[in-house]
Amino acid sequence: MADSQGEVNLPDKLYFRIGEVAELVGVEPHVLRYWETEFRMRPHRSSSGQRLYRKKDIGRFLRVKKLLHTEGFTI
Repeated sequence: MADSQGEVNLPDKLYFRIGEVAELVGVEPHVLRYWETEFRMRPHRSSSGQRLYRKKDIGRFLRVKKLLHTEGFTI
């Protein structure tokens, strides 16, 4: 959901589920789970164990994506 300038328009809510974050970042959910392990990210968990991300987490994922996909860094 990026606009014409590449900016992501985030809905105004506190928590996002992994599917929503994957769509916003533009990667598959398994990629987000992999990045979590590589970069030691710990999302909040719901009482049922589902991952819940905040806007700052989405910002980190977008930064990782930019570094890996645009700037050519590797893990």
